[in-house]
Amino acid sequence: VQLQASGGGLVQSGGSLRLSCVASGVPVSLVTMGWYHQAPGQEREIVARITPQGTTYYSPSVKGRFTISRDNPSKTVYLQMNNLELSDTGVYYCAVPNYKPPVYGQGTLVTVSS
Repeated sequence: VQLQASGGGLVQSGGSLRLSCVASGVPVSLVTMGWYHQAPGQEREIVARITPQGTTYYSPSVKGRFTISRDNPSKTVYLQMNNLELSDTGVYYCAVPNYKPPVYGQGTLVTVSS
């Protein structure tokens, strides 16, 4: 399984970014896919996930600001991040959270400045 995340960068507070994750070796349409966030010096935490049926979950800190979506033909999972806050700074990882053990990609860095 390989998960290639991209789309991170430097953005001002209130701005937007869209992260992409291209998956290989995993049937994106048949498994739950997720995005995790690791702030500097903190543990990695779930941000959002989407089930094969399209049911989504968001952490309380991003609900209403972030949107997870999936394009099955291109095996790509997206995270649209709007109204970014300073606390959103960190590395974002694409993941297959229900695999045993869970699989994480290499991460993409998001830096939100004031």
